Amino acid sequence: MEANDKIKVIKGIGEKTEKLFNKLGIETVQDLLEHYPREYEEFERPVMLSSIAEGTIIAIEASITATPKIKRIRNLQIVNVQVKDGSGAIHLTWFNMPFLQKTLRSGYHYIFRGKVIRKNGVLIMEQPGIYERESYYKLLKIIQPIYPLTQGVTNTIISKSIKQVLSELEFAKDYIPKPVAKEYQLMDRTKALKEVHFPKDRDSMMKARQRLVFDEFFLYALALRKLKEKKTILRTEYQLLERKECEELIKSLPYALTGAQLRVWQEMKQDLQGEYVMNRLIQGDVGSGKTVLAILALVMAVKNGCQACFMVPTEVLAKQHYKSLEDIAGQFGFSICLLVGSMTAKEKREAYERIKTHKTDIIIGTHALIQEKVEYDRLGLVITDEQHRFGVKQREALMNKGGNPHVLVMSATPIPRTLAIILYGDLDISIVDELPAQRLPIKNCVVDTNYRPNAYRFIAKQVAEGRQTYVICPMVEESEEVEAENVIQYTERLQEELPTDTIVEYLHGKMKPKDKNEVMERYANGEIHVLVSTTVVEVGVNVPNATVMMVENSERFGLAQLHQLRGRVGRGKHQSYCIFVCGSSSKEAWERLEILNKSNDGFFIAGEDLKLRGPGDVFGIRQSGDMDFKLGDIYNDASILKVAAEAVKSLKDEEVDAIFENNPYLEEHILNRNSNTL
Repeated sequence: MEANDKIKVIKGIGEKTEKLFNKLGIETVQDLLEHYPREYEEFERPVMLSSIAEGTIIAIEASITATPKIKRIRNLQIVNVQVKDGSGAIHLTWFNMPFLQKTLRSGYHYIFRGKVIRKNGVLIMEQPGIYERESYYKLLKIIQPIYPLTQGVTNTIISKSIKQVLSELEFAKDYIPKPVAKEYQLMDRTKALKEVHFPKDRDSMMKARQRLVFDEFFLYALALRKLKEKKTILRTEYQLLERKECEELIKSLPYALTGAQLRVWQEMKQDLQGEYVMNRLIQGDVGSGKTVLAILALVMAVKNGCQACFMVPTEVLAKQHYKSLEDIAGQFGFSICLLVGSMTAKEKREAYERIKTHKTDIIIGTHALIQEKVEYDRLGLVITDEQHRFGVKQREALMNKGGNPHVLVMSATPIPRTLAIILYGDLDISIVDELPAQRLPIKNCVVDTNYRPNAYRFIAKQVAEGRQTYVICPMVEESEEVEAENVIQYTERLQEELPTDTIVEYLHGKMKPKDKNEVMERYANGEIHVLVSTTVVEVGVNVPNATVMMVENSERFGLAQLHQLRGRVGRGKHQSYCIFVCGSSSKEAWERLEILNKSNDGFFIAGEDLKLRGPGDVFGIRQSGDMDFKLGDIYNDASILKVAAEAVKSLKDEEVDAIFENNPYLEEHILNRNSNTL
């Protein structure tokens, strides 16, 4: 069995299962080995009901007191049953498992294992596992891998397939030079793969994970080094001249640019006027005014006879940018067009023709901007949002359309500078570290679940004053279906709690793109008062009228992610508020959230979060979703990232060349692996 073999070579994987695995991004044996557990489960001895606490995952040995009941809400079937032991009783709840009504029999003893939560002031256990006593006790002290799943693929299928591959694996392909592995005392890669999937103990699992995270960061840093070598020889075909229109635009703004904005604009102008291609990252907190800098660069490009692209993550945001640029386009005499996936075939053909013949100067859109059918004329500048980090493949695609465009990447992710220099090593970094004076600071509060009635009254008051609200629910299970139901349930609860004329709607990952766009457009237009959403869906749209952000179970999110969510409000003239609801009684969880309560500075928050998170915090909250690593997390694994970057930096040019010569497919492997990151 070879690493590049298709997964159908694995016993038990037929054509149907192969397609389901493909949905998870697993196409080859190598992909399967790198489909790492998202967490691990260690089974503990059952406890008495009298000793259970909110927020804990526990096992109880109890008997069913009555026949389970089924409640139906829309497409949701909820099974409820009460169980008791000698010390107390508790209600258990399952979603869409109606068969349990027949299999769970009154008077019978089982072991139930799950998370204890509080609902309507009462402790319950949601979606617990059900075990016979004998089979449960066999699982004690065994560390079980829990994998990311999709509908039709169970944890057992993935686990069984990986076991088969590992049993036939003599040695895994290792790209790390032996002197590097020895210097940093790295576990053997083959052993690391076995231990990360089926660890014999927690210590072995930690060492295995550290080795595999090191690999990811090492290959990433190696790719950046290669890119940097190529970048230095890229001369631009578009050496732009300074234009008076840019200064006119600055003077026409209803506010003065901050010192930080003016400094970064000078850095951008130097790049655009130079003889080499600009590759610059603008890092700035939410609301620091990065968009106006992007517009200045667009104006400078088109007034030098070039076309320019502005690529953003959502259609709603693309349309918003299009509308905001219309007035500027009229003022300075250039044309703009929109290019998004939902446009009709006729609209797209017309846009392609306008772009090809240079009848349009600025093209605003989503990933549709890099489709094969788009032909540009003198494309001199490409600006991308961080959600569309301008990958190697995209960059090559546009270069093949003619010339080497200047590239500007905008990021609101608060990454400490020490990490940013490593992660964005192929880009020059500018930081907008000052907020405009007219921005009202967001008022924050961290509260427990008992505060919800007060929060709902406050939301109702804000809506009555004409404002809007976001409510974010976490993803409670790996299944998108359960996640969607969680949002639907919460929406129904809010519809009951808030005044009848309040329009509450939801957004979740299983909705069709067209429906997502429709909901976001209605919210942006003020037709929806309260939007309940998961973070799986990009809600990065400018809604100045939104003044309340309420995040449920905020302890489940990373601080960087919470700060990003908070940035959805505070964009208009009205005072904005952020309510972090903490569902845990843990002292550490409250201390973390207190950092957000005290500061609205994303870079300060990121730095404090790094101090709190020690190296190798395996079960820490993954929060750097913008960096597409399979296992590593730039916050939790910051120390490994720094060491891996140092290891690559210490290699001589001939050593780097030798790595690629000995592994002819490595460059392609790196590019495929990091296509969304590099």
